[in-house]
Amino acid sequence: MTFDPTVYLFIKALHLIAVIAWMAGLLYLPRLFVYHADSAPGSDKSETFKIMERRLYKFIMNPAMILVWVFGLALLMSNTGLMQQGWIHAKLTLVILMTGLHHVFGAWRKKFDRDANTRSAKFYKIWNEAPTILMIAIIILAVLKPF
Repeated sequence: MTFDPTVYLFIKALHLIAVIAWMAGLLYLPRLFVYHADSAPGSDKSETFKIMERRLYKFIMNPAMILVWVFGLALLMSNTGLMQQGWIHAKLTLVILMTGLHHVFGAWRKKFDRDANTRSAKFYKIWNEAPTILMIAIIILAVLKPF
């Protein structure tokens, strides 16, 4: 499947918009966990964090992640020559790791929702850095195409 160049660029733009929305959620959700971990279970503060986390995950992060994959795969199918380049395999591996991290964050969100969190705010502060590290590596691979 090959797209008209204008259509290809439009799909690429939609892909980038979805990436930005997904990254915003991946960077913000663990920060919410940091504050939530310091809240007493059942408190008004804790219940507010539950609502914020649930809405962020279900209404922003999940749709954005799906759109990243849909538009990204459409770009790959339109330009199958990319699969001959090593950098795209590395990038896809990191995007798969990012998707796994997304689901880990979702599991942690469910634990908070059940008032079953046992981890400290410091734990979530450390994990808050993981999406940033993956994002930096993915962008470097996509822009520099080093191999």
